[in-house]
Amino acid sequence: MTLSPMDDYPIHQVAEVIRHVQTSDRNFYDRYYFNCHGPGADSPWLIIGLGVYPNLGVADCFAVVRHHDEHIVVRASRALGADRSDLRIGPFTIEILEGLHRLRVALDRGHGDLAFDLVFDAAGPAVLEPRHFQRQIERVFFDTQRFVQTGTWRGALTVDGESFEVTGPDWRGNRDRSWGVRPVGEAEPPGRKADANVSGTFFWIYSVMRFADFSIVVVVQETETGERLMDDARRVWDDPDREPEWLGHVAHDISFVPGTRDVAAATLRFTRPTGVVTTVACRPQLANHLAFGTGYGLEPDWRHGMWQGELKVEDLHLKVSELDPTMKMFCVTDHLTQFVATIDDAAVSGDGLFEFAAIGPHEQYGFTDYTDTA
Repeated sequence: MTLSPMDDYPIHQVAEVIRHVQTSDRNFYDRYYFNCHGPGADSPWLIIGLGVYPNLGVADCFAVVRHHDEHIVVRASRALGADRSDLRIGPFTIEILEGLHRLRVALDRGHGDLAFDLVFDAAGPAVLEPRHFQRQIERVFFDTQRFVQTGTWRGALTVDGESFEVTGPDWRGNRDRSWGVRPVGEAEPPGRKADANVSGTFFWIYSVMRFADFSIVVVVQETETGERLMDDARRVWDDPDREPEWLGHVAHDISFVPGTRDVAAATLRFTRPTGVVTTVACRPQLANHLAFGTGYGLEPDWRHGMWQGELKVEDLHLKVSELDPTMKMFCVTDHLTQFVATIDDAAVSGDGLFEFAAIGPHEQYGFTDYTDTA
């Protein structure tokens, strides 16, 4: 059994060295997510993720940027070592400068048409979201915990030969940390699920909206019939001394681009038992299609946690206009979005993330199969 420098800290949760988690479930993961955007839809829309898969022995990372019609990906995977404080994967680095306040993310030059060295400065507190738990037949399918935080960015970014000076407060975004059990790695045999008529519907809204002195975080997951597995909307104040405020149960009205399941616009309503209603109009500006090249999609050669060897680094450069429209329907899409919230009898404007997926049948929107469209 191998020790690492992290074992010298009093942070153990079970009678194991820090590199071993309590469960032996192959699907345990531990992940970082970041997004970064500048002023306006003409700025790059950058998303970065790094995951550790202790029971698969793998760590991997990706960065994907949408800029005009360009979809650029750099990704890397390596064998997971003993030291969990080592957050380097090939040309990628994540560095915790001050826990829950400042983090650095970097991608060295020379690995495709993307490079950056950026520091995230928190604008408000990191806040835990509700625990996400779901079973399929007898097995735990999701059992995850996540916290989210908004902030500003500073540093340097190069996209397809064009350099950007990243300086807050115009460059904003959010980041999250999640860990637990969710499907990762190579596909497993379906087993009983193949004959059990298990619904494959995944209807998902995850939105992090940044306003002048607070954020609104929304999480919704529904079954085909609209039954809620996740249903939460909270206002998170930038002032860490103010407690997050539950805004109520979520209702949604999605407008789709005709002939697709792409979001054209959305209205969210949060209703408290007292009858107080908060309404948010959502206007997507730019879509970053995570299904292509990052590990979130259906591509058989690169999925999160998949064994790629001791070290592998790849890059992709695609045209958004040429992406397979059917494949887009089988993964979440992260939209850079403008928001107008009517809250406390006033209208306020903001921007941020509207992440959406409507995979499989869904009664409210009339989807009866996996590939029918609006």
